[in-house]
Amino acid sequence: MSQNSRQKVAVLGTGKIGEALLSGMIRGGWAPADLLVTARRPERAEELRTRYGVTPVTNAEAAKQADTLILTVKPQDMGTLLTELVPNLPADRLVISGAAGIPTTFFEERLPEGTAVVRVMTNTPALVDEAMSVISAGSHATAADLAHAEEIFGAVGKTLRVPESQQDACTALSGSGPAYFFYLVEAMTDAGILLGLPRDKAHDLIVQSAIGAATMLRDSGEHPVKLRENVTSPAGTTINAIRELENHGVRAALIAALEAARDRSRELASGNN
Repeated sequence: MSQNSRQKVAVLGTGKIGEALLSGMIRGGWAPADLLVTARRPERAEELRTRYGVTPVTNAEAAKQADTLILTVKPQDMGTLLTELVPNLPADRLVISGAAGIPTTFFEERLPEGTAVVRVMTNTPALVDEAMSVISAGSHATAADLAHAEEIFGAVGKTLRVPESQQDACTALSGSGPAYFFYLVEAMTDAGILLGLPRDKAHDLIVQSAIGAATMLRDSGEHPVKLRENVTSPAGTTINAIRELENHGVRAALIAALEAARDRSRELASGNN
């Protein structure tokens, strides 16, 4: 962990993603004594204390004590949380929002003048340290604030800085992205059963193929078209399958689906629930 980090960090509304962050930070070198947590239910807070050695506090206490506050509550609960924080929050704190669709201006309008806000969109592979977290700066956040956010979320996967105007597109691609792959695996498993395979064998074949393909994409440096062509022999099985995917408009359907996810992210940001 960087020696220049804001030492005391609070995770507010510690659900699955918040717990994944806590676990990753501790593995990355943060001392449990420097980590505070809040949770809606007292038994949940006590469970986190027992499991990780962190300190449960109220939201107001977190605002007073922590140098960095990571807000992981649901978007619809964010306004209520900020109401609790504002009377207790000095302007020199760093606030990191993990709430999908909420712009940094929402926080800057409600928090003390000059509060640094960083917006982060992460995804559920944080639970297995393979997250893709997208980081954007609010108007008062510094390069050091962004680096600190990267340090925290880098404990559970990869990070990428983007202008905030690109957050909705990133939400469509990687925030919702794991669901698209799960959907594809589900469909391919059904196809395997139709072709005569037991469900467990079809599942194992597809999951390992997906892991292998993703690893090749990550490590080979090759364009996906080149990797696909390497599998696609003339008049073979693969090209016949690809032809059917094209005939059924799978590429166009994916583009339309991601546009729909982007548009919904914009709606959520504007308060249209």
